[in-house]
Amino acid sequence: MFPENFLSSVPHAPGVYLMLDKKSTVLYVGKAKDLFKRLSSYARHNGAEYSKTRIMLSYVAKVDTILTRTEKEALILEASLIKKHKPKYNIILRDDKNYPLIKVTVQEEWPRVMMARKRKKDGARYFGPYSSSSAMWATLKLIAALFPLRKCKGGILRPRKRPCLNHQMGKCLAPCTGQADAQLYSEHVSSVTMILEGRNRDLVKRLTTQMQAAATDLDFEQAALLRDQINALNRTLEKQVVASQQLNDQDVFGFSRQGTAVAIALLFIRDGLISGSRTFFFDDPYGEDQLILAQALNQFYDQDSYLPKEILLPFEPDDMALLEESLTDIRKARVTLQVPQRGDKMQLLAMARSNSEQVFAEKEKKRKSWESLALTMQKKLQLARSPERIECLDISNISGQQAVGSLVSFEKGEPASNRFRHYKIRTVVGPDDYSMMREVLLRRLSRGLEENDLPDLFVVDGGKGQLNMALGVADELGIREQLDWIGIAKEREEEGEKLFKPGRKNPILLPAHNPVLLYLMRIRDESHRFGVTFHRKLRNSASFHSELDRIPGIGGERKKRLLKHFGSLKQVRLASLDQLSEVEGIGPDLARQIYEHFQPEQD
Repeated sequence: MFPENFLSSVPHAPGVYLMLDKKSTVLYVGKAKDLFKRLSSYARHNGAEYSKTRIMLSYVAKVDTILTRTEKEALILEASLIKKHKPKYNIILRDDKNYPLIKVTVQEEWPRVMMARKRKKDGARYFGPYSSSSAMWATLKLIAALFPLRKCKGGILRPRKRPCLNHQMGKCLAPCTGQADAQLYSEHVSSVTMILEGRNRDLVKRLTTQMQAAATDLDFEQAALLRDQINALNRTLEKQVVASQQLNDQDVFGFSRQGTAVAIALLFIRDGLISGSRTFFFDDPYGEDQLILAQALNQFYDQDSYLPKEILLPFEPDDMALLEESLTDIRKARVTLQVPQRGDKMQLLAMARSNSEQVFAEKEKKRKSWESLALTMQKKLQLARSPERIECLDISNISGQQAVGSLVSFEKGEPASNRFRHYKIRTVVGPDDYSMMREVLLRRLSRGLEENDLPDLFVVDGGKGQLNMALGVADELGIREQLDWIGIAKEREEEGEKLFKPGRKNPILLPAHNPVLLYLMRIRDESHRFGVTFHRKLRNSASFHSELDRIPGIGGERKKRLLKHFGSLKQVRLASLDQLSEVEGIGPDLARQIYEHFQPEQD
């Protein structure tokens, strides 16, 4: 329960508080203008027994506080801590790792444009994320066609004697051979960033001015090139939806609630055109709508975000003036938060709200689709329960080396990546897949039994042999009847996939296009992918491993010095004690340790 005894040490000052459970896991992060008043309100809380606040407070074992000089500092720190800890009771705007970004390496002397999966603090500019990968690739294709920037790898440009094929095709200015005009290249980069910011109209005006100047100077070749760029941009503009006649940059938030669930939609309007959108769904967020919207605003915008001068909101969030001040600091120019009451801006809010309501419609459609598939699975496979959660295990190894088990989990038709697990094989030596599978199953199912966390259906990658192995482990733990079991194996090509069930002699054969079979194959294939990726990582790590790494006291720097001094590991092995002592950073004691490590091999 919420600890009251610590309140005597809490000051009347701005800051951030972190609520932790008995395992020191952060449950909730909040900020306050007056920490004592805010935390006292939690101590006095006497809401309904099953209210979200009451339930959260029942888990709180400790509260940590961090003092700040101002409320604005607390706001910034709150967003940072939420992103770091991802508390259960805060709303979390996902990090977009599933959506592609476009990266412009403006920190390089000769910048490049490319697709990226993750934002890095490397000085580059990132645009997106793009919820549609096809839209992202279409944008990259347009940029490549209009602006001939380099496509070679590496931040540092390597000089070449001859330009590459891209230059011959007119798709690169060839800075590697010194042929590129630095000013023209810089103008191209500036044009690219304008496109990605959605400022196509401004770019068309600028290119038109340049085209007219080129024509005046009788540089008709350059004027024709600029004309083609303008025409391509105008064709793109024709496809975009006009949202505002004022040609402003705006972000518009839509907010919808159905029961305990909340959906937020965000429309990006650049130069009066809708350039993109994002949606977020929260199943059961903590707090009133005003707090949820405030947290969404505080998390969405950071130093890497493009901030328009105007943000339209459906209602006033908590700490609206403070948020406006914080966003202004990020943009380094005035940002206005508005709650329109009439006019064209109300129409934009209605459009954003329609988008947020569509999130619920899509969720409902997905729910009905899953219910239909689950019912069909239960009937076709004769399952004792609905397969709400399905797990599948895959074993990866090469002749028993770097052996790993990979477990994937799917819930209601979707991957539950937070439940994906890798298991390093501990007890099995050599290529024995059955024993490896037994070890991993014992570890997974024993823990599931202790924590009451077993799946509804366990899919075994293999035929009768693998399935019987899994059932043996289940019998050993006494849980065979607590979940359903299926084996999936690829037989002869003309027969396709076969499904094996306990107690059934013949396999279940489903048509290749059957949704049940396709879903099980998707789960099996995901376990393969997850396993192979990790196994490849282990192999790569092992390939860079040296026998020197096994000697205590030898780190990366000393290993590098030894190999540089002697030229190879073989020469290190053959080196005398005096020769080893000559290497910089290798003292007499360490030299003896290295010598004695290799000495048995010399005898």
